[in-house]
Amino acid sequence: MSQTSDLVAARVRDVPDFPKPGIVFKDIAPLLSDGEAFGLLVDDIAKRHSGRVDVVAGIEARGFIFGAPVALALGLGFVPIRKAGKLPGDTIASTYSLEYGAAEVEVQADAFAPGARVLLIDDVLATGGTAAAACELIERGGAQVCGLEFVIELGFLDGRDRLGDRPVNAILTV
Repeated sequence: MSQTSDLVAARVRDVPDFPKPGIVFKDIAPLLSDGEAFGLLVDDIAKRHSGRVDVVAGIEARGFIFGAPVALALGLGFVPIRKAGKLPGDTIASTYSLEYGAAEVEVQADAFAPGARVLLIDDVLATGGTAAAACELIERGGAQVCGLEFVIELGFLDGRDRLGDRPVNAILTV
C-alpha cells in the first residue's frame, strides 16, 4: 500500500447493512472531514495527471467532491456528469444497467473541446456501469478518456473489466 492508500484506509468507515442488509457501505465522510487527509488525496491525484489532461470530469455526486478540487489543483476546468434531467441545454445521454433496473447519465453536448484529454473521477468503482457510461459520454462528445481515478475500488466486483483498456487507478482496493 502507498502512503495515500494507507491514509484513505484509515479514514474510510465500514457501515454494515447499509443501504440494505448484506451490504457493507464504504463511508468516506471521515476522509472528507479531515482537511489534511483530503488535501493529500487531492494532491496525490493531481500530481499523477499533471500535464497529461486538459479537463477533469466527475460523476454525480461524490465524483464532484473529488473532481472539482483536482481540477482546481491542476488549473483546469471541471465538467459534471449528471443524472438524467439535471442539465440545461442540449445533452448527450448514456443508459447503463443496475442490478434492479437501469439508470442514465448525461453531459452537456458542448462540454468537451474536440480531442480534449479527460481525467474522469469518482469515489467508488463497483461494477463499473456508471464509469463505463460516463466514458461513453466523453468519447461521444469528441474527447478522449486519458485516465480514470477512484478513491476506492471494490475489487471483488470486477468493475475494471467494463472499462476496457483505459488507464484506471484506485487509491485503495478492497
